[in-house]
Amino acid sequence: MIKSDFSQAVPEHLGSVHFVGIGGAGMSGIARLFLSAGIRVTGSDIRSTETVEALRASGVPIAIGHAAENVSDADTLVVTGAIAEDNPEYVAARERGLPIVHRAKALAWLTRNHRTVAVAGAHGKTTSTAMIVTAMLALKQDPSFVNGGVIRSLGVSAATGTGDVFVVEADESDGSFLLYDTAISLITNVDPDHLDHYGSEQAFEDAFVTFARTARERVIISSDDPRSISVTGRLGDRAITTFGQDAAADIRLHSVKSAATVSFSLAYEGADYSTRLRVAGLHNAINAAGAFGVLVALGFEPQESLDAIALFDGTERRFELRGRVNGVSVYDDFAHHPTEIRAALSGARGVVGAGRIIPIFQPHLYSRTREMAREFAETFESLADHTVVVPIYGARQDPEPGVTGRLITDLFEDQSRVRYFDDWQLAAEYAASIARDGDFVIPMGGGDIYRVIPQLITALEQATVDPTGSPASCQ
Repeated sequence: MIKSDFSQAVPEHLGSVHFVGIGGAGMSGIARLFLSAGIRVTGSDIRSTETVEALRASGVPIAIGHAAENVSDADTLVVTGAIAEDNPEYVAARERGLPIVHRAKALAWLTRNHRTVAVAGAHGKTTSTAMIVTAMLALKQDPSFVNGGVIRSLGVSAATGTGDVFVVEADESDGSFLLYDTAISLITNVDPDHLDHYGSEQAFEDAFVTFARTARERVIISSDDPRSISVTGRLGDRAITTFGQDAAADIRLHSVKSAATVSFSLAYEGADYSTRLRVAGLHNAINAAGAFGVLVALGFEPQESLDAIALFDGTERRFELRGRVNGVSVYDDFAHHPTEIRAALSGARGVVGAGRIIPIFQPHLYSRTREMAREFAETFESLADHTVVVPIYGARQDPEPGVTGRLITDLFEDQSRVRYFDDWQLAAEYAASIARDGDFVIPMGGGDIYRVIPQLITALEQATVDPTGSPASCQ
């Protein structure tokens, strides 16, 4: 994979801009904003998806597969760190001396001349960004935004607005969240992650300190995790609002009741404000508290802010119901860090009732799997009833010898509750064979595990299931 390079400025004259991997949530969003700005956009991706087809319908020529001829008419290339050094479009652009701009530089360029709200954190940032955007629209504002996931009620992950506020999900994985000229920063948490890039937990924390110090107006930051508390202590006289369940939080979350949806109250400046969300889980109540902090910092009244957040009804791939077969519900979830998984499974537990939870987990990144295998195993074993693990989605990383999903399954104390499959079809058939009426089967991960869902639906339709939930096939 290429090393993320932020040194190339966005050229004054962009000409025709080609996006390598245009189908990704972040890249597609930026492409849409470039298109809205009147810039000619082309792209390529390894497969056709709904996102690709939607961009094509907007007039963007998109090639399936990467080839040098795809950039023959390009003047500027936009890339991510996920492409390989030998990607033919990247190689051809370098040979021609074209400007090659990292997607984060392109997004930072789009946010210029705006009051930028940047949302960062190891997890929760996509939902928090979507909550802020949803609420602002409900409050009759028209922000520009780029999110890492499609906002379900809007059907898009990005849009150009007429207002002066620009809301961005800021990616910490490669340090690119430090590129923005931020007015208000929201830090959902500082749970250590992406240590393949940072090298140490301390360096990871240091990056968040730098990110927070760039905020000209206010920092909204979690009160609940140790690294966030440490970051807060290092910000000196910055304008800071803390949020969470900690008794000393400026926005204190309390009276949480989570079932099919979650209700809660926020104590803020001597008053209580209450609501019920349309989504489930304590983690979403915490995300809402952070979004509330941003909206209040933007100047909106507390209760109207919370009422507007309550209209949020989810983002794609965040506990998204994708089908129901013979009483078995199939959900899709993006969770790929142990803390995210813990939150997602805890939220599912509040909804499933007497049913069981059966995740099909695709680990994301070789380094994360190696470093956190035991935490993954403990999380799944404590919160799921049966767990199925499939091969690692490497994303920007090359395979590591000996690092597979078996690192996780081998650490389960009760081996009867976990299975590893190299083959997705076998994984889908096995999950279907043990699922019974009332259960949730949840393909889960930050890669492309959502693509197993059609196989899973078919397997559920065809499965012969013992009413006790014991496998009737795939022994």
